Amino acid sequence: MTEQIIHSVLLALHNIALVGCAAAPFYNRALVLKRGQYGPKLHYELDKVVEDTLQGNAPYCITFIIILFVTGIAIPLNYNLFQGTFKELHLVATVALVVKLLAVFGMVIIMIKIFYGINPRLKKLFGQFAPSDKADESEEKEFFTLRAKRKFLCEICLVFAIIVLVSSAFLGFSG
Repeated sequence: MTEQIIHSVLLALHNIALVGCAAAPFYNRALVLKRGQYGPKLHYELDKVVEDTLQGNAPYCITFIIILFVTGIAIPLNYNLFQGTFKELHLVATVALVVKLLAVFGMVIIMIKIFYGINPRLKKLFGQFAPSDKADESEEKEFFTLRAKRKFLCEICLVFAIIVLVSSAFLGFSG
């Protein structure tokens, strides 16, 4: 009974983290697509909201990935603790696990590129813009080029998140 309760709590946390990992790039993408309707010219107030929102999501994404890793490790360890062995996986479940792990690692790599590469540069560039001044053309061009790169990476991250969600459904496969 204790094993099932612990497993259920871990699985619930794992599923919440899975949904969080998928929701962030999904909603970020929707925001970026809406902003794209105004073209690659700076609209200070609008772009401030977009940047504050997108860059403010970083701690949540990191937290969800950490929870995903911790619970993903804890679930089989919980089984091992109570059963004295690791659960044997069917071939389908093993393939799903490998695919899921590859997708999660892909998400982590993208997050590192965005959070520690692109976002700091965007923040620095945006700090040079002012609500009432016309933006420097070269800085504005770099700003929107970096945004386009971040959008592309976020779309890949969304695909990885969907792969994680779908592959998770096959982890319980038994022959």
